[in-house]
Amino acid sequence: MIRDINPEGSDRSDMADAASRGPDVTDPEAVPVRPAVSVLMLRDGAEGLEVFVQHRVSTMDFAAGVVVFPGGRVDPVDRESSRTITVSDPHVHTSAWSQSTIAEEAEGWRVLLATAVREVEEETGAVLDPSGLAPWANWVTPIGRPKRFDTYFYVTAAHELATAHHQTTEAHTSEWLPVAGILESEGQGALKLMRPTFVLLRELSGFANVAEVLGAQRVIDPVRPDFPSNRGS
Repeated sequence: MIRDINPEGSDRSDMADAASRGPDVTDPEAVPVRPAVSVLMLRDGAEGLEVFVQHRVSTMDFAAGVVVFPGGRVDPVDRESSRTITVSDPHVHTSAWSQSTIAEEAEGWRVLLATAVREVEEETGAVLDPSGLAPWANWVTPIGRPKRFDTYFYVTAAHELATAHHQTTEAHTSEWLPVAGILESEGQGALKLMRPTFVLLRELSGFANVAEVLGAQRVIDPVRPDFPSNRGS
């Protein structure tokens, strides 16, 4: 039984990054919202769907000590490399992100894919095929946080990514774990998950295998909490 999530600011997933809260923000509206990408690399395992995760070190100034998916913010180099990104059906991406902020940027979806490829290779050593990345969700950090991100989540089948391994200093461990196992450990207090991570894993727990995930008809409604949050208080 997966627990129900409580309202914003009261659930333990909202307090999972309490260590990264930092000083009070004098002008919350002035905190820039930076575009970022996160990739859920999935494979079929003996205990059901598995995902590649990283356990962030406790000294990080953002999301300290929590379980995350590989990814990171968009860098200038991604805008340059995006010119080489090709996929069989660009409409899949333009349609998926049509309600997201990235739609305001010409060819912004290519930048997201370039970021995904770069970040995953830097953090895991695995080289992704952009055409295998399927848009899945878009979450924006609530106002009132010292750091805010407009994060675009992708799912991809990782059967061929046997080379994925731990190679980032931002985490102390990277590993494949069953989706159900992560949720169970979170319920027992053994693992910390931020709200987007918890919600996405809870969604994935309803799928039997990777094929079902990739075959899902996904309509992405960006999650944009637009009120001051008391997360971590």
